[in-house]
Amino acid sequence: MAVLGRAIREQPRIFAVAVAGSVLFGSMVIASAYVVGGVVGEVVVPAVARGSVGVGALALAATALFGISVLRVVGIFGRRLGAGYMQYRLQAAYRRRVTRRYLELPLSWHHRNATGTLLSNANSDVEAAWYPIAPLPFAVGTLVMLVGAVVSLFLTDWALALVGLAVFPALFALNVVYSRRMAPRQARAQRLRAEVSGIAHESFDGALVVKTMGREAQETDRFAARAHELRDALISVGRLRGVFDPMLETLPSLGTLAVLVVGAFRLRAGAITVTELVSVAFLFTVLAFPVRAIGWVLAELPRSVAGWDRVRRVLDATGEMPYGTRRLDPAEPRPATLAFDDVHFGYEPAEAHLPGAQVLGEVGFTVPAGKTVALVGPTGAGKSTVASLAVRLVDPDSGTVTLDGVDLRELTAESLARTVALVAQVPFVFDDTVRANISLDRPGVGDDDVWAALRLAEADGFVAALPDGLDTMVGERGTSLSGGQRQRLTLARALAGRPRLLVLDDATSAVDPRVEAAILAGLRGGTPDGAAASILVVAYRRATIALADEVIYLEQGRVLARGTHTELLATVPGYADLVTAYEQAEQEREQNRTYDEVAPLTSGLEIEVDR
Repeated sequence: MAVLGRAIREQPRIFAVAVAGSVLFGSMVIASAYVVGGVVGEVVVPAVARGSVGVGALALAATALFGISVLRVVGIFGRRLGAGYMQYRLQAAYRRRVTRRYLELPLSWHHRNATGTLLSNANSDVEAAWYPIAPLPFAVGTLVMLVGAVVSLFLTDWALALVGLAVFPALFALNVVYSRRMAPRQARAQRLRAEVSGIAHESFDGALVVKTMGREAQETDRFAARAHELRDALISVGRLRGVFDPMLETLPSLGTLAVLVVGAFRLRAGAITVTELVSVAFLFTVLAFPVRAIGWVLAELPRSVAGWDRVRRVLDATGEMPYGTRRLDPAEPRPATLAFDDVHFGYEPAEAHLPGAQVLGEVGFTVPAGKTVALVGPTGAGKSTVASLAVRLVDPDSGTVTLDGVDLRELTAESLARTVALVAQVPFVFDDTVRANISLDRPGVGDDDVWAALRLAEADGFVAALPDGLDTMVGERGTSLSGGQRQRLTLARALAGRPRLLVLDDATSAVDPRVEAAILAGLRGGTPDGAAASILVVAYRRATIALADEVIYLEQGRVLARGTHTELLATVPGYADLVTAYEQAEQEREQNRTYDEVAPLTSGLEIEVDR
């Protein structure tokens, strides 16, 4: 009931309109019963006895029935419009709240929750939470109608009122039993909906791995197993409804039959009139449908509670990263200075009872204004974590990360976004045009800025060759582009915002080394508007590292050495081994690529010689 109470508190005016329509409808149902009874008792029966029909009485009866019908239509319209409007407004509002909460929560929270589950929270769980809202005003109006009906019954005849008092509590008791048995079934079905959605999303998102590893059958079986569980859960829900629905439909009919039997005896005894008997019998007949509205609300409550619990888990989640109030001057043209001071950081465990993983410890270094600093280290050294801290995707457990001397936690979200740009290790491209992917509808980013950013990212050539240029649709996640093209597109997106600090997390790994060297050389010259930017780059290739003014060597989350590339090669064996090993692997890949390109030509020459 707390869910319904929240809905009423959030939309009181719309709920009041819907309930008013429902009460009007219910009042007209009771009125129609007594008008029908009056027509039968005062018009039809006398007309049969006389053998003629009075035109005036018939016209009056028709007018009364028509007036009641019009008011019933008005009540139905108000009830349905208000209930529907209320339900859809709540669903839309909570979809926005859930999505906003997703964006407020840190990456560590997202790492602990499957994407499919999050999609289910924002969609089917929100829908389920507010599903009972549609019949709720009808049910409230029905309660008012039932009270009015019982009062009318007592005013008509105490014996017939006792029949009503026996039927109505039986209906409520049956609905309560139904709701209690349905609750666990609906909760399980809602959970399985999320799991099915999660498996489907994971399989589709990993389609490349599934197909290349020949796991289509296994993934299909995994999905089918959970889908069958959901099917069985929904069948269990349907089976229970199949048992209770006929009982809920039958009780009012039995009440009508009981009224006719008891009423016949009361009529013979002279305790009631034909008009009163017909009115009460008709009242029981028309009450059967409205009373079902209460059952609809009770039937949907278990599913609603299950959905609300899952939605509330998101809304009540903790760990958001509040922004501060300080701003950096947006008109400041000079590059920014980034500084790490004794930074420690560890990721939260996937499960609360497990220990967390310490990733960084005592990390301290500076990216001076206008300089390029390269982060180098073996896999798992914490390089990507440093990049995330630099743009405040996560906050340090202790220590500070500052930008021009200001702690990142003190900056406003707008100021941080205007000053710093991250180009991630895995490029993400929206299913939109090239122009939209780069500009992101940011104010002041026109086509000239887009082309300037593309030139700096060495991407203007391939974009110009696309069928529609900047208006070319790139497909979901940029499926129409190569990996290197996607990386250059995301780099251009970052540059178009004219950042004062650019963080590259191995952002050119899929780009040809010659193109990468040209990109980095261009970045050292400045952003599209000519202003230089400070650069923090996670790098592996020797050519990339050699362009840096300083190299920070990380190992096991700690800074082991710093200096120029030449200095570290000569003094740090681990650094020299890492860079040399990567360079050898690059050379082997280049040789294999050259062989793959030349082999078909050589094969063709051999064929000509044989001929």
